Order: sequence, then structure tokens, then C-alpha cells
Amino acid sequence: MRFDVLTLFDPMLEAVLGDSIIGRARDKGIIELNFINIRDFSKDKHKKVDDYPYGGGTGMLMAPQPIYDAYMSVAGGLSYKPLTIYMSPQGKTFNQQMAVDLSKEEHIVILCGHYEGVDQRVLDEIVDMELSLGDFVLTGGEIAAMAVIDATARLIDGVLAGEASYTGESHYNSLLEYPQYTRPPEFMGREVPEILLSGHHANIEAWKREKSLEVTYKKRPELLSKAQLSGEDIAFLRRLKKGIDTDKNV
Repeated sequence: MRFDVLTLFDPMLEAVLGDSIIGRARDKGIIELNFINIRDFSKDKHKKVDDYPYGGGTGMLMAPQPIYDAYMSVAGGLSYKPLTIYMSPQGKTFNQQMAVDLSKEEHIVILCGHYEGVDQRVLDEIVDMELSLGDFVLTGGEIAAMAVIDATARLIDGVLAGEASYTGESHYNSLLEYPQYTRPPEFMGREVPEILLSGHHANIEAWKREKSLEVTYKKRPELLSKAQLSGEDIAFLRRLKKGIDTDKNV
């Protein structure tokens, strides 16, 4: 899978994505990461990439020409159009299912905006999708782009040790992850749940499922409407709710 990121700060992306799991996946050839500096395509002698907005307003806008030429440097010779994403606070909120969907793409281009935004004409020309990390504004799109790439790339075959490395994680199947423990078995008077030391695989898996349901119910109950729940799951949640309501009345 190939990612091309159009940015003004390529060293920032390289410093983060060039390391750890994603960096190792690139070294193995599982994914391809290219960071294209938009400023390199400016025709201004000072390499300027922004200008004042028509109609007034505060701040500056990224000009269309350098962005378009940067985009064409990676897409111009292709026989297909790569999926092109603009990281924007106006976009759809990124989530785990979007990461799953994006992981099936062969080639993604991500545009990182700056200043007060980007000239609408180049967005209309090249962008297929706008994504946001949430209802807040960052100083630029790089942090958001790195989050999208990391969440997406780790789902590609070979990046992690195996599917089991992510199928039990938070937001997979719309459930949050169960509590986890490591050595020592006792820390500051708190002990690892005895069932995890029992060696009984079936009981441990059942405990993990129930704890996952419990954590989701207590922290993000709205996610349960999207989860694939069995009859046993529903019965457990009913008992859990009844027990919590009873405690509140004590």
C-alpha cells in the first residue's frame, strides 16, 4: 500500500512515521510512505505558498498552484486516480471502521492544510474525501494525517504480528478493550484477577468478553448499539445494568 502526503513539514512526518512499527513495515516493503513538500513546487522566487483571501478575512490561505503541482508529481503519470484525502475540521470524523475501509485501498494521497485553509478550487479538483479527528482545530494537518496513516497501516497484512494483534483492541467490533495486567501478580495491594492466573482458556476468554462489555457499558455505552452482540452478551448487560441500578439505590 502506498501513502503520499502533501505537506509543508515533511521532517515532522518522517520523525514519527519513519520509526517503530510503521517505519519497520516500510523497511520491509509492506507499505510505501512518501512525504512531498508543497513548497518545492512553488513558482514564487521566495517559495511562498500562501496569499491573502479574496473578500477579506484574517490570516492567509494556501494557494492552489503549489498544491496542484505537488499532487500531479505523484498522480500525474498514473493510469488511475489515487484516493485523495484532505485533513480538515469540516470532514467526517475518522473512526476505526474508516481505518478498516482505507486499509483496503492501494494508494492514498493525503493533503495537509495550514494557515486559514486551502483555496477551494484545488480541493474541488483533487480531493475525494475530507477527514477530521474531531471537533477541534489543529495548527496544521500533519498530526491528523499521521493518526490516519498509523491507524490504517497497522491493519495491513504483515504490519502487525497477526490479526489477533488488533481484533481484541478497543473499537474493534465497536467494543472497548478489557483490562490487562502483567507482572508482578501484586502491585501496591492490587492483585491480578485470579481467573487470569488459572490457565483455563475458555474461562479466561469469557472473562475478557464480559469485561469488554462492562468497560464499554460504563465508558462509552453508545457504542453498544453498533456492536455485534450475542444472546449471552445481552443477558450479561441486563444483569450488569440491574446490578448498577441496585447499587445506586443503596
